[in-house]
This record gives sequence, C-alpha cells and structure tokens, in this order.
Amino acid sequence: MPSHDARDLNLSIGKEALKALYEVKPARVLTAYMFEWMLILGTIALANRYFSVWTYIPAVLLIGSRMHALAVVMHDVAHFRFLNNRKLSDFITDVLVCFPMLIHVDGYRRNHVSHHQHLNTGDDPDWVAKEGRPAFSRPQTRGQFLGRLLLYLIGYQGPADLRWMARRIGKDKKGRAEQLQMQAFYALLFVALTVLGLWTQYLLFWVVPFLTSFMMFQYIRSFAEHFGDLKYGNLLTATRTVKPFLIERVLIAPYNISYHLEHHLYPAVPFYNLPALHSLLMTDPVFREQAHVTRGYFRGLLQEL
Repeated sequence: MPSHDARDLNLSIGKEALKALYEVKPARVLTAYMFEWMLILGTIALANRYFSVWTYIPAVLLIGSRMHALAVVMHDVAHFRFLNNRKLSDFITDVLVCFPMLIHVDGYRRNHVSHHQHLNTGDDPDWVAKEGRPAFSRPQTRGQFLGRLLLYLIGYQGPADLRWMARRIGKDKKGRAEQLQMQAFYALLFVALTVLGLWTQYLLFWVVPFLTSFMMFQYIRSFAEHFGDLKYGNLLTATRTVKPFLIERVLIAPYNISYHLEHHLYPAVPFYNLPALHSLLMTDPVFREQAHVTRGYFRGLLQEL
C-alpha cells in the first residue's frame, strides 16, 4: 500500500518555505463566496432580461460552473482553511454553499478526510463509491467519455448522480444542530420562493444548472483527479495535477483545484497558495521526474483514457 504522507517521499523541500504556504487568509474565502454569488445573480438577471434559448443555455453553463467554484472553495473550508471559529466557519459555508446543494460541510469533511487518509484503497469512500462504475472505468473510448458528458447536458445523468450521492449522504448521520439548521434553511427557502413567486426562476436557474452543468463539471474533475492512466503504487502517480487551458480553468478547475497532487501531498495548504507550492515542488528532482502532470483536461485527459 502506498504511503499517503509526503514526509515518506523524502522530498527536498524546506520546512520554512512550506510553513509560509500554510498561512490562512479568511478574506480570500469570503471574497470568493461573494464574487461567485454576484456572478450567479448577475447571470440570472441578464438571462431574465434577454430571455431566449440563446441566453438561457449559456446561463445554465455559467451558473453550473459557479456552483462548482463555490464547491471548490467549500472544499478548503472542509480542511479548516477558513476561520479559527470552526462553528462559524461551517455555518457560513453551509448557508452559502452546502445547504443550497443539499449537503452539509461537516458531513462532506468526514467523507473527505477518509479519502485523504486511505487514498485509492478499500477504505477510501470516494474510491469505493466510484470504482467499477462505468463512468470511471478504464479503458473507455473517447466517444464513451464525451457521450457521457452529453448525458449530463441533456439532464439524464445528473439526477442519476444525485440519487447516488443521496445514498452516500444518507449514511452520514447529522448532528441535531445540523438537522435544525438544514430544516430552518429549507423552510425559509420554501417561504421566500412562495411569497416572492420565484419558483419558476429557482427551477430554471438553480435546479436545472445543478442537475446538468454542475454535475458535469464535477464529474470531469473527479475523473481527472483519480482515474484514467494513473499508477496507484506511488503517491506521486496515484493522482494527477492538470495544467488547464484558460476556459478549463474557468469552468472545470477554479481556485487552483487542478493542483490536486500538490493538495494530496500537503492538504493544509489553502487554494490560493497551491501555485506557489507547485513551483516549490518542481525544484525537487524526485517530484519533477515522477509526478503525474497532465496538460489540459480535454486534450490531455482524452489521451490518457
């Protein structure tokens, strides 16, 4: 079984250089949350004003990508890379990200910590849930992979993924406080949508993007992180870093999530310091020679199917 600790790789990375990268800047998370919600609400406003199929479809893609971006920032909060007050940190993230997406951050955290501790093994809940599913199988043809993306865009695969996620989430027991917070959130949401007459808007601009483009972007990134042409006997090759092209960075890999190998080596480094961590690691000959780095999600990943 490969080690899941970067210290066992004997990388020649100075502790002082690493220590500087662990610094947490809460304003970066808050700014990201506000920016993404402004983009979502602005997109909804523009699509409503100039509503047609030609504005609605791009709006669905953009909103789904911003949901995905919110989820990526939430991932940092799950690693306690936000506020020192963890209850407040989780509450803010639940209200702004998790509850609208039918999850809660502490449940995600428990699953995700196990994923890090038992990467690509029978004790890794992500691995167990995905291994053997056709969507994550290898080899598969490019046509099969691209065809699956089409299934997301037409609204077929997303609901299936949601049912699969619900079965996994259902196994996670929420605390009493989490249950009350979620119930209060959904009750307030129901009242607000009803009183303001916004159910149609909610369905068109939240539910549809959530079940289509958001799920598709999640799938592409999830496949890239731990599946395809990877070798699981070495932590440096058990996951990949992807150097995305600009449009991929916007849609698939916001907030430096594409530096996934670096994240597994040093999960306490927040998203805004991952590029610096990558540059630091590239000075080490072992990392430089062995690390699995792919150029581009579609160009690179399709070559590794």
